[in-house]
Amino acid sequence: MAIFHGTRKTNKRRKKKEAYDAGAVFKKRLPWMTVIILGLFAALLLRAFYIQVINRDFYLEKAEKQWTRNTVISAERGIIVDRSGVELAVNSPVYKVLVWPRDVKEYERERVATELSGLLGVDRENLLSKLESETVREYVVKRQIDKQTADTVRALQLGSGVGITSDVKRYYPYGTLLSQVLGFTNIDNAGQSGLELSLDKYLTGRDGSMRVETDSQGHMLPDSEYSYTEAVNGDKIRLTTDKYFQSYLENALEEALRVNNAVSAQGIVLDVDTGAIMAISSKPDFDLNSPPRGDLEALAELSRNRIVTDSYEPGSTFKILTLAAALDSGATSLDSRFYCGGGYIVGGERIKCWRHQGHGSQSLAEATENSCNVCFMQLALSMGVEQFYDYLYAFGLGQSTGSGLPGESEGIVTHQKYITANDLARIGFGQSIAVTPIQLASAVAAAVNGGWLHTPYIIEQIVAADGNVVYNADTTPVRQVISEETSAAVRELLLGVVENGTGRNAKLEGYAIGGKTGTAQKYDKYGHVSSGSYVCSFIGFAPADNPRYLCLVLVDEPKVGQIFGSTVAAPYVRRVFSEILPYAQIARTDHNTQVVTLPDVVGMNVHDAAGMLAAYGITGIYECEAEVTLMVPAAGQTVPYGSSVLLYTGYEGEVLATEAPYMVVMPNLMDMTPLQAYDALRAVGLVMAPDPADPWGYVVAQDVYAGGLVEFGSEVVVHFAGPTPEPSPEPTPSPEPTLEPTAEPVETLGPQETEIIGTEVPETPAP
Repeated sequence: MAIFHGTRKTNKRRKKKEAYDAGAVFKKRLPWMTVIILGLFAALLLRAFYIQVINRDFYLEKAEKQWTRNTVISAERGIIVDRSGVELAVNSPVYKVLVWPRDVKEYERERVATELSGLLGVDRENLLSKLESETVREYVVKRQIDKQTADTVRALQLGSGVGITSDVKRYYPYGTLLSQVLGFTNIDNAGQSGLELSLDKYLTGRDGSMRVETDSQGHMLPDSEYSYTEAVNGDKIRLTTDKYFQSYLENALEEALRVNNAVSAQGIVLDVDTGAIMAISSKPDFDLNSPPRGDLEALAELSRNRIVTDSYEPGSTFKILTLAAALDSGATSLDSRFYCGGGYIVGGERIKCWRHQGHGSQSLAEATENSCNVCFMQLALSMGVEQFYDYLYAFGLGQSTGSGLPGESEGIVTHQKYITANDLARIGFGQSIAVTPIQLASAVAAAVNGGWLHTPYIIEQIVAADGNVVYNADTTPVRQVISEETSAAVRELLLGVVENGTGRNAKLEGYAIGGKTGTAQKYDKYGHVSSGSYVCSFIGFAPADNPRYLCLVLVDEPKVGQIFGSTVAAPYVRRVFSEILPYAQIARTDHNTQVVTLPDVVGMNVHDAAGMLAAYGITGIYECEAEVTLMVPAAGQTVPYGSSVLLYTGYEGEVLATEAPYMVVMPNLMDMTPLQAYDALRAVGLVMAPDPADPWGYVVAQDVYAGGLVEFGSEVVVHFAGPTPEPSPEPTPSPEPTLEPTAEPVETLGPQETEIIGTEVPETPAP
């Protein structure tokens, strides 16, 4: 018993000790457990705070999505109108079909997919998969359907799971009109090109929405509350263009493109007093309602607004700026005279005039009418690089005009520190410098409107949906470049170009037109002159004494025989003015009032047609003997007496296999220097074979007598001997070869003839 009792006491002590040890351990662990529990509780509190306070909106939105359904109410895109309010880009009222899969009963899914796919032309299996999906809450089946289709969908009575809501589609009422300027949108009405893209932030409105309550399955609750947020429509854009001006210009460019078989034709009409763009276009173009989206390369090419994106050597149209700068700076005057012997030596290089036999002695007015390169070389050189460049920059060259049209380039003006005397001479007549058509139009407008340079612009006004005016165009002039007196002198000289010189094909009954032709060679991608590739242009303004409008037309790479600005471009500027001036109610004057109604000569032999026109006092210009297939201007139109008509035969630019050799008259070369003889022969299309091969002295004999007929392109042996004549103080003009007079005043061109009386030929660009 004692042993048992002792053992029991020992066990009690051990248990007591173990209990004590356990209590001690617990007491030691209690603080840590408290910290852990408090930490977890704090974490829960922080998580709850994060969910309910910090990220409240996110979870509230998720919760709301579980018991509500939102439908977007599309805002209408802002419309674009012309200066008179005529709508050019509008929104056509259309609809879109939606499905809410959770509202479509399972046994109806097959029928809904079959009916909608058949009617709307969508993929049935894809639609069925959306209807059977557990995650898709709303699916747009088809957008931009018309009202008739929407009514047909309603008539199918497909249940509450199929809905129709309003949608918008961009529509262009006039199709191709202003296609490069307006641009187009995608199916979501986001701007893709043109003003639709550059003004997208103004045109895009703010979508509204409609929200309804649903049950846990996504079904709309009967008599549930809903909220509706009204859409805010985009701003209205008012342009400076006029629908009728635009159509007149585009019709003329279409004809120029077709008749001249050209790569492209571009044009712009400016209000010279404000810089407002009244019309602007580049052909070919496309219908804005169905752009060729399948051919991205073609779409990009057709969308390019060449009037602002493309730089080119302007040729003789640039002479207007040289003339204005020289007169304003005092480097020349209306009394100045110039001598042209067919070229001018600058820095040891002889730079040729387009008329290789020269123009002889001439006044400034005559040199302008003749478009004499030598005169304009001398004008540029007389000003010097620094002064001439000051005027070029003042006219806005070498920088964007700020027109507001997308993609505008700055042209190419070589920095003056790199300009040599030869470069300066060439710039004087429009080579070694590149401009955009809009730059040239803006600069010439300043030269004839009194000297004020305006920013050409096309955005007249932007008005918000609530009627507030967001933007108004500023027509304040940028600067005065030349004086009023100089501008008046320039206008008078350019009037003479149309009345007496290379621009006579722009003459218009009842209106005085001033202007300048231009014909410049193009360069290939390697920077070399591209043989046979030209840009022909004419820039004109009217009325000449008090200009209101300026029109520039360029024809790129015409493929006809008469490749001159006077024949390829000038007639289409005349056509534009013949329509816009009466439309703008510009009063007629007694200028060119002696008019002739053109007879119909289409179908006649070209020689007989020219003879009939001559009887009316009209000159017919043609290239080869064949049947007339087209006349410009057309029969029945009235033109001023003494005008010319272009007669096309369909063989322009080709040499007919049955055509007799083209003969030219041999000039008298006696006593000429080798250079003079070479120029005289080249002027009539002949090739000189000198004897000796390294000629010196002067001409003592020629194998073909002067006045004899020689086949065009033939080689003529010319004999030289004797001492080199003493240099004279000024070049001696080469004798000008003359052809036998014809019975009728008809201008004819040989297969490769390079001169028409009063018409310039393509200038040879700088190497």
